[in-house]
Amino acid sequence: MSRERLKRMSPERRDKLFESAAEEFAAQGYEAASLNRIIERAGIGKSSLYYYFEDKRDLFGQLIQAVFEHFVRDIGGFDYRTLTAESFWPEIEALFLKGVAFSERNAWYVRVGQLFHRFRHHEKGRGPAAGAMGSVEAWVASLLRHGMTLGVVRSDLPDELLIQSVMAMVEACDRYFLETWSQYAQAERRVLIAQQMDLLKRICLPAAEPRRDRAEQSENGV
Repeated sequence: MSRERLKRMSPERRDKLFESAAEEFAAQGYEAASLNRIIERAGIGKSSLYYYFEDKRDLFGQLIQAVFEHFVRDIGGFDYRTLTAESFWPEIEALFLKGVAFSERNAWYVRVGQLFHRFRHHEKGRGPAAGAMGSVEAWVASLLRHGMTLGVVRSDLPDELLIQSVMAMVEACDRYFLETWSQYAQAERRVLIAQQMDLLKRICLPAAEPRRDRAEQSENGV
């Protein structure tokens, strides 16, 4: 219900509210974040806040969704269905690099991302952070299955095992990237992306046909 109501708010007002919430959550953490400070920054009344959000948890969940939508708008979208066998992996790496560039332009995104992972750990699979990860997992599953149809993602494992393995790796890389963000210079972040892509490919690329050794080839007269 709150999400449907939020659609009625003007985009400018909604962006101001989420920006104010992002700054507060990033600066104070989830528990210490003050709704009063958020509405003061955003210039709205408390009654308006509770019209659009059930509580602080709902606001945080909607903020996470808004950050994701902001990212998608900023990079111009990403339709995995348009990927070909030749463009599949280069386009995914380009997406990761766009994510780094987006974070460099929006420092608050890094702080909210750090908070997201801490909050998700504490909520134990329930609540807004878990809901956001569910959406990401569904998208990753569709991406991988498309890659299988193109022959650039392995299909020798059960789908769910591959999806969960990729999700675990992507989440670990994302959490590490966010937690160590300030330790890397711009060029070093791009090297790290290349290293993470190598890890992802090691999990996902179809296995090469086993090469027969020379003795076996000799026995078969090859």
